[in-house]
Amino acid sequence: MKVLNKLNDPELGKKIVGRVKEVACRAAEKLGRQVVLMEVCGTHTTSISRMGLRSLMAGLVDLRSGPGCPVCVTDAEDIERMLLLSRIPGVEVATFGDMVRVPGKNNSLEGERARGSSVKIIYSPQDALILARETPDLEIVFLGIGFETTAPLTALTVKNAQALKLKNFSVYSAHKLVPPVMRTLLNSGNCHVDGFILPGHVSAVTGSRAFNFIGEDFGIPGIVSGFTPMDMLDSIYHLLTLILQGEHRIKNGYRWVVRDEGNKKAQKTMAECFHAGDAYWRGLGLVPESGLYWRDTYTSYDAAQKFDLKKVLPANPAGCRCGELLQGIITPWDCALFDEQCTPAHPVGPCMVSSEGACFAYYRYEGSGVRNGL
Repeated sequence: MKVLNKLNDPELGKKIVGRVKEVACRAAEKLGRQVVLMEVCGTHTTSISRMGLRSLMAGLVDLRSGPGCPVCVTDAEDIERMLLLSRIPGVEVATFGDMVRVPGKNNSLEGERARGSSVKIIYSPQDALILARETPDLEIVFLGIGFETTAPLTALTVKNAQALKLKNFSVYSAHKLVPPVMRTLLNSGNCHVDGFILPGHVSAVTGSRAFNFIGEDFGIPGIVSGFTPMDMLDSIYHLLTLILQGEHRIKNGYRWVVRDEGNKKAQKTMAECFHAGDAYWRGLGLVPESGLYWRDTYTSYDAAQKFDLKKVLPANPAGCRCGELLQGIITPWDCALFDEQCTPAHPVGPCMVSSEGACFAYYRYEGSGVRNGL
């Protein structure tokens, strides 16, 4: 049992696993079916697959993935506009590694680089700022991808760029906010879950209170969780207990990192630089007040305005069901392309590209990746 092998004390682990399965059995009996839980964090998705939690809870708990992978939820139109940026002479696109292999309509950033475009893989927004300082003859465009976890760093980087009076640096903001998409998902009628495992990294910025509306408005409990085997088992246990007791509240199970009110300094930095607006999410369409856009003070660093990017017509890959996967409607096993035409070596959709994508996690830890030693 993989999860026990990852615990420091396997004997204690057996007792904890037994405890979790016992409450899961009682909750399933109460509902008359499997309990459906959704994790809304790509790191949780990876942890669940890597630890073998899905097989551990088989028959009692159905663990579904939600819109928790930043690369995966980036809309197809945003991908096309990023490709347009990479084709502009004199522009060097700086991006995180997962983004370069996301397929667009006719190509990817990796493919554009092979054709001669300048695409640089970096590890933080600050790396892009350093590039701009060191290469004044190039226009450096950072692709701002991610949720509340990474948005404050992007905002701080632009503030630094303004203080340095850099003219050759800009950001294409595809940053998104998690609470608004959760509300849209729950209002859609497609999300049939009994509880949520809520993102620890995002909540460190937003605070656990940002998710209270899930219990108050929709009557569904949730728990903010850490990422270790013990964290995950403990969170699932307490979430199942809430379901068993009929409690509809949000619990903070990651208190050594997450405060109820969140990180005020990070929130202030975001508010100074960004304002919220409607944004498109892959598979979910237009989500109100879920995107982050530059305030007037920082529009000179907005790549979308600086390069006058026009509206483009995106095209989702034929047969790809990433949109349904991100809503928890299906699992990767339900997609006919999974582990056939779509593999990490030849991804059809973004959920097989990103290390936080559900398809990649299933393939690596629960599918052919295990057999092939990926």
